[in-house]
Amino acid sequence: MASPSPAARSQPDAFEAAFVERLRSLVGGGEDFVALHEPQFSGEEWTLVKDCLDTGWVSSVGKYVDAFEARVAQACGAKYAIAVANGTAALHIAMLVAGVKPGDEVIIPALTFVATANAVSHAGAIPHLVDSSFETLGMDPAALRTHLETITLRRGGETFNRETGRRIAAVVPMHAFGHPVDMDALLDVSGAFGLPVIEDAAESIGSLYKGRPTGAIGRIGTLSFNGNKIITTGGGGAIVTNDPELARHAKHLTTTAKVAHKWAFFHDEVGFNYRMPNINAALGVAQLAQLDGRLADKRRLAERYIAGFGNFGGLAVVREPAFARSNYWLNAVLLDDDHADRRDALLEAANAAGLQCRPTWTLMHRLPMYEAAPRAPLPVAESIERRLINIPSSAKLGAVDAA
Repeated sequence: MASPSPAARSQPDAFEAAFVERLRSLVGGGEDFVALHEPQFSGEEWTLVKDCLDTGWVSSVGKYVDAFEARVAQACGAKYAIAVANGTAALHIAMLVAGVKPGDEVIIPALTFVATANAVSHAGAIPHLVDSSFETLGMDPAALRTHLETITLRRGGETFNRETGRRIAAVVPMHAFGHPVDMDALLDVSGAFGLPVIEDAAESIGSLYKGRPTGAIGRIGTLSFNGNKIITTGGGGAIVTNDPELARHAKHLTTTAKVAHKWAFFHDEVGFNYRMPNINAALGVAQLAQLDGRLADKRRLAERYIAGFGNFGGLAVVREPAFARSNYWLNAVLLDDDHADRRDALLEAANAAGLQCRPTWTLMHRLPMYEAAPRAPLPVAESIERRLINIPSSAKLGAVDAA
């Protein structure tokens, strides 16, 4: 017999009540509201932002933009970083400079935040959706290889979808909730089909794949510094790469494609005003100085969840892949198959108790604008979508004992 809907219950049942009680004991705070992920300002943010205000350097040029780009590059193990207005803008430009053209298809995971698909659309291309891995929650290289072998043909050194006739231009893995994708396996697959990898590292600053920072493992990568990320500039993003020409072109396009000159305004291609203001970059410089401490706090919180839910039947905490060290941007639990129908009831009970939880993103092919997108079979992504719950993950929760 099916369980009654959350709306039909006046009180959570035993499983839901136990989940809420356990979650509350692990985050602490009594009856206080606990957000999913809050920004934290505990360094030189006030000082550096005030310096922008005092000196008048608040717009798109200034010393903090240069300093922020240098520190982002260092954090990602990249030679170059270009600061931009947000993560979607970063992805848009990364696709353009990597060679994505209108009418192309771009391989992305079906399980991703909508910005990944939207950036493909902004480039005039079509998202092509593929499945995820239970190990990483991100793109599954083995499933991708099988799919590409089935639906593609090579012509003139390029890869085409034999079913649509369109060129496939790139592969965009996304490190879901900070857990790195198996990049070596993915690069092997993409290399076999001649496809550049654009790394969507929006959620994974500080995560390591086999000891390497995420972001610049592919040909080009992107980050987000939205207010809900570990490091924030309010809004903001960055493009990172080790390729000097890609970096030059990305910087050019994001600064209105203006040719450098002492006084003339001459623009040599259609550009974008995607620049990050100096005042936001100042915030980012102060935030990046705290990155190591934030990562340590996030790991303590993840370890507390792993231990605290270790004997809780019906679900398991999502853990980092064996080959990676995750930043645990958002912690998550994955319900067992026989408890999947309790997901919404658990969400209802936790949020009613002041513990902000959420499901994962709606899969891209279930959104009206992408329902006709070409796609591979998606059994793992669909299973994760039904069973995953993100739980409170602010770094400050790991800085203190829940008790």
